[in-house]
Amino acid sequence: MKKIFIHTTPVLLSFIWLIFINHTLSPVTLKGPDFLNFYLILIVGFYMSIYTLKFFKASISKITFYFMISIFLLGIVKLIRGISLGKPVGFLIMILIFEIIVFMFLNLNHKMK
Repeated sequence: MKKIFIHTTPVLLSFIWLIFINHTLSPVTLKGPDFLNFYLILIVGFYMSIYTLKFFKASISKITFYFMISIFLLGIVKLIRGISLGKPVGFLIMILIFEIIVFMFLNLNHKMK
């Protein structure tokens, strides 16, 4: 239960930012820079929660990977939408590549334990 609370905190903070700043509940409908701000707040907060768990010597569970996959899928959805609308998506591609690298690193560390 503690892990779910730790992982949902950055998600809730990013959605609160989304509601108060952009007045919407759907991050997919945001324009490029606004979505990147939302996405970076979400990713940075989530990875900080992962390293908080590591700092307290807690194991990384499947819940962590489910959160990571859902955040990644949100980025993929926005990438597909951006490509279909003919918008520049270079920064989002770089962020998604970084997410893949971090996911593989955490997955390798998790399997070693």
